[in-house]
Amino acid sequence: MPDRIVNLTVAAYRVPTDTTESDGTLEWDSTTMVLVEITACGRTGIGYTYGDSRIADFIVNRLKPRVIGADPNDIARIVAALSADIRNEGQAGLTRMAISAVDTALWDLKARILGLPLCRLLGMARDKVLVYASGGFTSYTDEQLSGQMTGWREEGFNRVKMKVGREAELDVYRVSRARVAIGPNVSLFIDANGAYDLRQALELAGRFALQGVTWFEEPVSSDDLSGLKHIRENGPASMRVAAGEYAYTKDEFLRLLQTEAVDVLQADATRCGGVTGILEAAILSHAFHKPFSFHCAPALHLHPALCFPSFFIGEYFYDHVRIEQLFFDGVRSPVNGILTPDLSAGGLGLELKRQDADKYRIL
Repeated sequence: MPDRIVNLTVAAYRVPTDTTESDGTLEWDSTTMVLVEITACGRTGIGYTYGDSRIADFIVNRLKPRVIGADPNDIARIVAALSADIRNEGQAGLTRMAISAVDTALWDLKARILGLPLCRLLGMARDKVLVYASGGFTSYTDEQLSGQMTGWREEGFNRVKMKVGREAELDVYRVSRARVAIGPNVSLFIDANGAYDLRQALELAGRFALQGVTWFEEPVSSDDLSGLKHIRENGPASMRVAAGEYAYTKDEFLRLLQTEAVDVLQADATRCGGVTGILEAAILSHAFHKPFSFHCAPALHLHPALCFPSFFIGEYFYDHVRIEQLFFDGVRSPVNGILTPDLSAGGLGLELKRQDADKYRIL
């Protein structure tokens, strides 16, 4: 049956970081990508997630049997079957990340079969995507932080983000260093990854605002919806509170919006159900009149983001940019903080550089 899915393969790759990196709550020295390839009608679609290599085993053993033999046009039917099949394992965490990689591969495959860039298949709302440069890890020396920030300014980014959350007083100092490096005309975002408690975050928000910080991501845990709302309502009026990167289902996004916990709703297609899941999140943000932002994985998010009516800005994350440029041909580079698609290429426009990627393969 040539119109059916005939193969699904999975590989896991681990890429060391330049140096040990950390944010407010975590430290790491490598990043793992789990990549899915799905074949039908003589075409192969690519999808991936960033997470534990065990996701690859779960895809092969639990999800692959549901995908093989399915009609590649029926993405909603396939994803519904996958979600039903993992009921007892739960709809969040590694299981949802596994579905995310498969779902994205299915959308990439369908667009390639139709000979369309994915954004054309989904329906474009814009021609370009605004991104901010992201890194500024808490493990960086003063020189590393200043050098990275200065480099981004010189590359034309007018919005940059750094990590905070390790030590309050040191964070205030580091933010001031970043401000000096980028100058007065570049917007400065910060991300605490939920490291602060409520009182601490609220007090620091005022101090960060004095350095022109306009974006405070996860000042407290993203599970603390009342805390996020309190900071929104009582913090500096010039500062937006953002969260959502750890939301896995549409119900979690809905709670963030219904409780008025965020000024900007974030979502990550590598976690929340792939292209299907991030489309659901973007529709919710539009319904609640909230700006929308994608988290990390810029090469994967570019095409979907072109189709979000409420889209505001996306994350051009240092670690993922390194890996995506290393692994794929077709990765687009921003010009003055703007990403544009290659509308002559099918699907996501990415082609795996297999030999380059295989150097890092662990499964």
